Amino acid sequence: MSIDAKLAELGLTLPAAAAPVAAYVPVVIAGGLAHVSGQVSIVDGQLLKGRLGEDLTLEDGVRGAQACGLMILAQLKAALGSLDRVERIVKLGAFINSTADFTDQPKVANGASELMVAVFGEAGKHARSAVGVPVLPLGVAVEVDAVVAVRPA
Repeated sequence: MSIDAKLAELGLTLPAAAAPVAAYVPVVIAGGLAHVSGQVSIVDGQLLKGRLGEDLTLEDGVRGAQACGLMILAQLKAALGSLDRVERIVKLGAFINSTADFTDQPKVANGASELMVAVFGEAGKHARSAVGVPVLPLGVAVEVDAVVAVRPA
């Protein structure tokens, strides 16, 4: 089954790949790896802003991380032409805007991690870091970056 068919089966639609907001590119492909720049939480077309443990719930954070994961897939599709070129999700880095006493960063990051496994199966299992930070660009709740092994065109 193609990845596009898998996304449709899961009821997921990729957003349009977001343009960079500063001096970087969304994806760099080198040595068989696609390095995807951090993608921020955009839910229903709006930035999901706020801080976990303050004005956002764990469920908000999980939704934000899943949205980051969908944007990672959108960036990969734009760069590769097809998500069928994805060989394996190697690593995700999740950054969660959270209070000092919020300790569920791994649960928030699962929003992106579980998406990758749902879409790619065994090849979606990856190494990961989930880090709490005091602030993120544009005031967003979550940012996720990725390293992905890709097949040649």
